[in-house]
Amino acid sequence: MTNQINLKDNIRRIPEFKGVVFWDITPLLKDGACFQAVIKQIADHYRNKNIDLVVANEARGFIIGAPIAYELKAGFVPIRKKGKLPYKCIDLTYQKEYESDTIQIHEDAIHKDQNVLIIDDLLATGGTAKANLELVEKMGGKVAGIAFLVELDYLDGRKALGDKYEIFSLERKQTTDS
Repeated sequence: MTNQINLKDNIRRIPEFKGVVFWDITPLLKDGACFQAVIKQIADHYRNKNIDLVVANEARGFIIGAPIAYELKAGFVPIRKKGKLPYKCIDLTYQKEYESDTIQIHEDAIHKDQNVLIIDDLLATGGTAKANLELVEKMGGKVAGIAFLVELDYLDGRKALGDKYEIFSLERKQTTDS
């Protein structure tokens, strides 16, 4: 890709946040050119894949997922923490890097055979992405891809997601030093 952004210079690492290194995307978000570039790069990768819906988990996933849905002329579906959605929901409890969590999606958010792109800012151990794809498939949606800004290869998140899905990351980190 031309004009690719160096995400290392635009994502701040905060050591020992809840026992993990936290990858803070707020520097990327405040740089308009950088933010536009990453949204365009991910959208361009999926532009001809007939995406019906983009699904993202709160909160950073929303920030990335909604503009990608707009770029793809697709709908956007939020997945939220339990108790945050006002309509009838389907729940899923899963284990994250530092705690368990329960997420929800409206029961009518995805229809059978819709092509769904799952978006999040970071692939670490794969727990959140796996929970999202399980909800999508439980509702009859087809996972057309899973995309991230950054993937931490050394945490084996792809392994948790399996070989069945296309996984796209703008940047992959091989070690904790990068």
